[in-house]
Order: sequence, then structure tokens, then C-alpha cells
Amino acid sequence: MMKLGLNLSFAIKRWIGGENMARIISEELGYDRVQFTWDLVDPSWPADTRDRIAGDYAQSFRKAGIAIESSFGGLASYTYNHFLAPTRDLRDLGKLHLRNAIDMTAAMEVKAAGMPLGSYSAADALDRQRREEIYREALEAIVELSRHAKSRGLETLLIEPVPLSTEFPSSAEDALRLMRDLDGATDIPVRLLVDWGHAMFPALFGDDANMDHWQKTCGEFIHSYHIQQTDGLLDRHWNFTRKGIVTPELLAEFWNRHGLTDQTYFLEIIYPFEQPDDEVLSDMKNATRLLRAVQ
Repeated sequence: MMKLGLNLSFAIKRWIGGENMARIISEELGYDRVQFTWDLVDPSWPADTRDRIAGDYAQSFRKAGIAIESSFGGLASYTYNHFLAPTRDLRDLGKLHLRNAIDMTAAMEVKAAGMPLGSYSAADALDRQRREEIYREALEAIVELSRHAKSRGLETLLIEPVPLSTEFPSSAEDALRLMRDLDGATDIPVRLLVDWGHAMFPALFGDDANMDHWQKTCGEFIHSYHIQQTDGLLDRHWNFTRKGIVTPELLAEFWNRHGLTDQTYFLEIIYPFEQPDDEVLSDMKNATRLLRAVQ
């Protein structure tokens, strides 16, 4: 049976505050596990205020019987180059970004946090030597942050592969290299969160743009998944009420055929900010019914 969870990206700028959000998640949508997005609470906010606001979400969710499995970077976080940026100042800020997020996650009493590693600049992406130098520095930063995460009580760090050749990791082979380079070097495990829409991107991966290839290549390191509907042309993050190349039936067949048990499918849907709230909520309910029909 597929283990379904909810990334809270659908709710940003809409249902703000722990009690209000818990009601939407539990009573309106019927989920009992979520992934908290940093688009709701910015890790860079002053720590006392940040942790109080984040703690309100965590306490309200627990009171409603909702487990927060992890916290994760969202749209705002994804804007920046972070660990792969072209200057040391920017890379140090990327490191601080994740450190702050680890501290916020610890304050929420959540055991896992993660984000994409980052993006090279246009020039660095074309320079093999520069890419390698920056990558090696990023490995050192993640190892150091794993020590901090362990000291704050976290048990896992997560990295999401992304669908651009200027980022890392993008391919399944890149993801496997990263996992092997970090395996045994970090104080807590670093694992992959794989997004179906990112992995099924023929423009970049060709015949390997399928989840079976990812599972075969780096499946032993996959902690969880983002699920979304896409057309294979762009990173859509549509819901399953729209037609595309991912279906609830495909998700269920993949889950059962690979004997998945411990992972979670987090529904990660991003709506236009202009879309009315009642339409968003109705669409989320309809998509959830489609997923549960094959669960």
C-alpha cells in the first residue's frame, strides 16, 4: 500500500498558522503525514521568532495527529545557487542557509531536513575543472553540516536531484556519485529525495527518463519521493487532475513492483498565486481521491 504524504507547497501564501493549516490537512484533505516547506517559515528569520512560529505549526500538527516527517526547501530556497555558487561568499551563505534550517527543524522536533544542493553559474557549468573544485568543497560542507545536524538531534539529511544540467546532482548517475562520496563520511546518513517530475525529463535524460532507471541506479539511497503530474517538457508540478505522463496507476504499480515499504510519496503541487483558494482546495481534494483509489 502506497504511503502518501503531503508537501505543504500547495498552501503557501494561503493557509497560514499551525491551527489553520492542521485543520486543512487533517479535516479537509485527510492526511496524517507531511513534509514542511521552508516557504512557510524562512530559516533566515531571527531565530527566536522563527522557532516560535515554526513551533506553532509543529505543535498544532502533533495535536491533530499529523506527523512531520521532514522539512524541506521550497520555491524561495530554490532561487539561489547555494553550495555550487560561483563565489565563496555565496557558497558560505548556502551553507548558513542549511545550518539555519537544521536549527529550525530541530526546534520543531523533526528528524530530517533537506534541499537541492544548488546550481553552478553559467560559466562554471561549462568548466569541468571549476565544477569539480566547487563540488569537492560542497562535499566538505555537507560533511560538516552533518555533524551539526547530529548535535541538534536530526537523524537524516536529504538532497533532491534537479532537472537541469547546470545543477548537481541532476542525473541518476550524478546522484549515485554524490551518495557514494558521502556514504560513511557523514555523522548521519545523507539520502536522496527523488522527484518524479524531475526524473522523467526526456530533454535531459533521453531514454533514461524513467523511474525504473533511477531505482536501478541509486534506489538503495532513496529516502522518499515527490510526486507530481508533468508533461515531460517542463518542471510542471501539476496535480493529478490534469493529464500527463505520470498517473496514480503508474505510481501504485511502481511502488508494488519494487516492494517499497519505508519510503513516502509526498504530493508536491505548486499552484499559481493568482488561483483562488477554493479552487486550490477543491483540486487537492480531487487529486487525493484519485491517489487513494489506487493506494
